[in-house]
Amino acid sequence: MPKINVQKTITINAPAEKVFKTLNDFHHWPNWSPWLVTEPEAKVTVNEDGKYYEWVGNRTGSGNMTILNESAPKEINYDLTFLTPWKSTAKVKFECNPKGDSTEVTWFLDTSLPFFMFWMKKMMTAFLGQDYQRGLNMLKEYVEDGEINSNLDFIGNTAYEGCQYIGVKRESTMDTFGPEMKQDFEDLMTYCKDNGLEPSGLAFSIYHKFDMVKERVSYTGGVPLKNIPDNLPAKFMKGSIPATTIYKLRHTGAYKHLGNAWSTMYGMHRAKEIKPIKKIHPFELYVNNPNEVSEKELITDICFAVK
Repeated sequence: MPKINVQKTITINAPAEKVFKTLNDFHHWPNWSPWLVTEPEAKVTVNEDGKYYEWVGNRTGSGNMTILNESAPKEINYDLTFLTPWKSTAKVKFECNPKGDSTEVTWFLDTSLPFFMFWMKKMMTAFLGQDYQRGLNMLKEYVEDGEINSNLDFIGNTAYEGCQYIGVKRESTMDTFGPEMKQDFEDLMTYCKDNGLEPSGLAFSIYHKFDMVKERVSYTGGVPLKNIPDNLPAKFMKGSIPATTIYKLRHTGAYKHLGNAWSTMYGMHRAKEIKPIKKIHPFELYVNNPNEVSEKELITDICFAVK
C-alpha cells in the first residue's frame, strides 16, 4: 500500500494550554477545518464530550475521527477513518511545544492509498500538505483572534461579458508568487496611469496551471482596457477572456486564505457540481483595492467558466 506521510508546523501566539483545549475538543474543529470550510452544508455530528465526530458531505466525503489519547498540553493522538470516496484509515497527531509566550504546533498524518492508486502518491501528499497548511493558518487565527477572516459566498452561475487586457505572464513558486504578483500589478497600474489608460473593469489573475508536487504556479496578472496600445513594453503582453457563463465563488477576507476558495471550487468540480470549460482557464477578480480596505474586508471572486 502506498504510504503517505504529511507534517506541517506553525507558530501560534498563545500558550500551549489554550491551543491544546482547541485541538482536544471537536466542537471547535468546524471553525477551522480546511475541509469543512469547503462545504458548509456538510452534516457534522460531535459527541457531547467533544472526543468523537463524524461528517457526511458531497465534496468532503464521509468519515469519523476519535481522540485515542492525550497528554496535556503537549500531544494528542487521533484515529481517523474515511468511508467515502474510498475506505481507508489514518493516524493523526498534534504536538504542542511551548516557545516562550507562543506555541509551535505540528500536525502529523500517516495513512496509505489503495494499491491501485499508487500513481497518485506524490499528488495526494502535495494536496494534503496544502490542506494541512490552510488548516494551520486558520487554526492560528481562530486561537489568537477568536475568528477567521475567510468567508465564502456561493454566488453561482452568472454572465461574464469578457474583456481584452494587458498583463504579465509568469511562472513562479508557491512561496514567491504573492510578492511577484503584487509587483506585477504595481507595474501595470503605473503604466496605465502614466499613459492615461483607464481600466475598463476589475483587475484579475488567470491561473493556467497549479503544480502542487513541484509547488509551482503559472499565471497571468491582467488589467482590462477598452483600447490596447500598439507598442507595449516588452514585459507586458495582451490577451482576452471571451464572454462566457461563469460559476462565481466570492471570498471575503485576507488573500492568505484564498486557498479555501480555490479548494472549494476544485472540490465542486470533482463532485461534479460544476462542469468547467477547459479551454478557458479559471481566474480571480479583485473586487476592491487592498490599499483602501483592511485585510478582512478584501473581496475576491473566484470564477470558473462553465458549460
